[in-house]
Amino acid sequence: MAHLRELRNRLVIALLGLIAGIVVGFIFFDPIWKFVSAPYCGLPQAQELRPGQCTMLILGVFDSFFVNLKVAAMFGLVVSSPIWLWQIWGFVTPGLYRNEKRYSFLFMLLAVPLFLAGAALAYFVMDTGLSILLGFAPPGTLTGITIDEYLGYALIMLIVFGISFELPLLMVFLNIIGVLPHALVAKHRRMVIFIMFVFGAVATPGGDPFTMIALALPMVLLFALAEGFMYLRERRLPKGDDFSHLSDDEASTLGDDHSGPSSLDDSSPLDEVEPVPAPAPIDSRTTDADRAP
Repeated sequence: MAHLRELRNRLVIALLGLIAGIVVGFIFFDPIWKFVSAPYCGLPQAQELRPGQCTMLILGVFDSFFVNLKVAAMFGLVVSSPIWLWQIWGFVTPGLYRNEKRYSFLFMLLAVPLFLAGAALAYFVMDTGLSILLGFAPPGTLTGITIDEYLGYALIMLIVFGISFELPLLMVFLNIIGVLPHALVAKHRRMVIFIMFVFGAVATPGGDPFTMIALALPMVLLFALAEGFMYLRERRLPKGDDFSHLSDDEASTLGDDHSGPSSLDDSSPLDEVEPVPAPAPIDSRTTDADRAP
């Protein structure tokens, strides 16, 4: 129950931080919207409906309110990232050993910049991705997208890029707690890199090759840095017996060493050991006078 109570408290703190960021996003909606819409407004397709002006469509009655809400939510998610990332890490930290907890502060120093770097990369490649996707429009057609579609695209890009940049840090964390050894990562290195490119193709909302490569290449670079850290860390660990080559059903050699003083000599059978004499029985008829000196 105490663990669930702590989880509830940390979720409440993370939610309050997100709500505070959303409130700030509502207050400063105009400059935030100008910043968010800049990747699309810089494209020629954005001015096809009204030459010289960036135009997006609102098709529903309530879409205007939800546009404000989505923009504020995007701003609150990015601004409050130090709060909810710290709450996630703070919930995991009590289950670690003392030598593992010393990495907590370092992980937080890296987690927030990595998430922000992923979100920034998503913002800077968004215009190129949109240009490629909108360039498939047939000749003689006008290109116009709704604000709801654009914000959905931008929000997915932000979340996918931000979380993807956290995956190498998760690898390092699993290596430190002993769950993910470097040998396993090195063995499946090619498969992991291939999966990263597949993930980049599936996770990006547009599916264009530029956005896929823009997501996959930084992930591969961060993966290489994480693997290098894991390799150097394990080299500094004290060397011990390696039983990784044994199968799950094969017994190790632990306990097979009979050279210690407590082990029996195989050359001397048990029946040759000299028996210990049993104590003499006490005669119950012996009186106290007989026992006296």
